[in-house]
Amino acid sequence: MDLFESEELKLNIDNTSQVILSDDEINKKYRDGEIRIVTEQARYPLNAISAMVHSDSYKLNPEYQRRHRWTNRKRSLLIESLIMNVPIPPVFLYEFDYSSYEVMDGLQRLTAIASFYDDDFALEGLAKWPELNGKKYSTLPKLVQQGIDRRYISSIILLHETAKSKEEAEKLKQLVFDRINSGGENLTPQEKRNANYDGRLNRLCINLSADANLCNTWGIPADEDNVDPVHSKRAENKLFKTMGDVELVLRFFAYRQRKNLQKGSLESYLDNYLEKGNYFSEELLKRLELLFIDTIKLAYEIFGEKAFFLYRKRKTGWSWYERPTTAVYDPLMAVLSTNLSIRKSLLEKKDEINSEIEQFYKENYEFFEGRNTNPSALEQRDEKFLTFIKRFA
Repeated sequence: MDLFESEELKLNIDNTSQVILSDDEINKKYRDGEIRIVTEQARYPLNAISAMVHSDSYKLNPEYQRRHRWTNRKRSLLIESLIMNVPIPPVFLYEFDYSSYEVMDGLQRLTAIASFYDDDFALEGLAKWPELNGKKYSTLPKLVQQGIDRRYISSIILLHETAKSKEEAEKLKQLVFDRINSGGENLTPQEKRNANYDGRLNRLCINLSADANLCNTWGIPADEDNVDPVHSKRAENKLFKTMGDVELVLRFFAYRQRKNLQKGSLESYLDNYLEKGNYFSEELLKRLELLFIDTIKLAYEIFGEKAFFLYRKRKTGWSWYERPTTAVYDPLMAVLSTNLSIRKSLLEKKDEINSEIEQFYKENYEFFEGRNTNPSALEQRDEKFLTFIKRFA
């Protein structure tokens, strides 16, 4: 596959292997402070959280917040816990510059508290204090209001001097983020990437995930007017909620250099690609953006909403898989992206293409069944789709 100028990346897939050191060497490593986090603790009064959240000194992750915003009831239960002085876990902050912080963990708690003090929602569903249901902060009885104002939320801050370089800072931040989130509700790989590797390419993937053609082919509902985003069909969609739609865009870009995926997992490959791809130039990112938009549009124009469905063999016979699959998405998108020059011919013959696609899968099903992602299998899928598409040039 021909790449744009400066697009090719040298990716190093980290396969952890056993390292053998003597006790003296281990002691030296510990004494020298390798991989040792420098932290401090702080406490913030609740009535100062709103100013903190809205301050330029604190960096939030608006995309994560948009997709995982707590319901009013969940925010209300947090406030009820604070009213009763129930201990809540500390938030974790990373000092990316002196006195400038990034929220690593606890974003929902901070924004819920800030929203309450901003009078953005009324309490609901309280179990121990039902008398307060329907009240906002400004309408609470004075004594209850004063009681909340006396509460604090604790934080653990990873200090700027923890890392000696920007690269080391990113690795340590990722390590801590992964360890913090190793319990409780598991994050998907793309949710972790969004937190660990935010940058130009990541933001491009987020923006492109809203492309109407991508949403139509993957069954992601559009935003609904006059509907609370928390309760919208889009918010409840599994792909959207887990940032799987963003990963689909990333896969398209990373698949262009899949020759680098010789060993190691697909997850680590995408991690590595996104980390380095965030340093692509604005000019290159614009070319990649247009390539994705044109490719996904062509896929939808030819095949419609079932563009990435697989025609598969069952015990009862052949039938269409009921949802899209990456086994079709990856190679079909790759092949279409390299054949945009024959777009007009393909659209003129789309009825013929669709009438023959079932036979295509019957003849090549062995290459698409299962979840085989080794380089040889991916190469064969590409070749089969390329031969099929070229017939209609």
